[in-house]
Amino acid sequence: MDIAAQRELARLLASLRRDGRQQSGLDPRLVPPDAAAAYKVAGLVAEELGWPVLGWKIAAFKAEMQQALRTRSPIYGRTFFVKETPVTVVHAKLASPIPEVEYQAKLGADLPPRAKPYSQEEVTEAVASLHPGLELAECRFVHDAAFPPLPAILADGAGSGTIVYGPAIVDWKTRDIVGQEATLTSDGRLRRKGTAGAALDHPMAPVTWLANELSRTGVGMKVGQMVSTGTMTGMLAPKLGETYVADFGPFGSVTVTFS
Repeated sequence: MDIAAQRELARLLASLRRDGRQQSGLDPRLVPPDAAAAYKVAGLVAEELGWPVLGWKIAAFKAEMQQALRTRSPIYGRTFFVKETPVTVVHAKLASPIPEVEYQAKLGADLPPRAKPYSQEEVTEAVASLHPGLELAECRFVHDAAFPPLPAILADGAGSGTIVYGPAIVDWKTRDIVGQEATLTSDGRLRRKGTAGAALDHPMAPVTWLANELSRTGVGMKVGQMVSTGTMTGMLAPKLGETYVADFGPFGSVTVTFS
């Protein structure tokens, strides 16, 4: 895939994001051949948009979700929208939104590219706060029979949308982050539940993976960025008018209404 095709795809994806649109399928000529090319296109999309990169999303940290998403490794994408709970969104203006219960890690220091890999202890030290949250994942491609291969989704920021976060968890480094159950309800009805231990091992594990992936490709992470660490409740599609609550028990909750 030459640079001209990469830029053509980046312009298309940036246009779809600006307009809040989806499309069915993608010209095979524009499907990136692999993840490396896809992530280059994702960087070009950010350049085309010119929007501040407010955070990052991580998905498929463990094998079960990797199988569901047709990947052999975790995936990531830039996030341009970060909002504090409670949030009301217009369902019709989103691209097939998917609410996912996730811990959100806010960086208190830069993690720039370097030759030496980051340790989980270093990354944990760079995280200023950990928050209960929801990621509203979106995809610029309609999930139909023409849905393109995974590299096209990676070029689209791995389906990044909006990060919604709650108040910082007090003393999070000494709390039972791994074992605390989080639930997802819609209009009071339990839909999903999960733990960081089962889905991520610990939220700092995927953040460390991302720090090293971005370092390896010369990108790096910036102070103040919010990292959505990966879903603990899988994926489901909300209906118009529903209100979703991600409840992390003593760690707080996050509410999103689809108007």
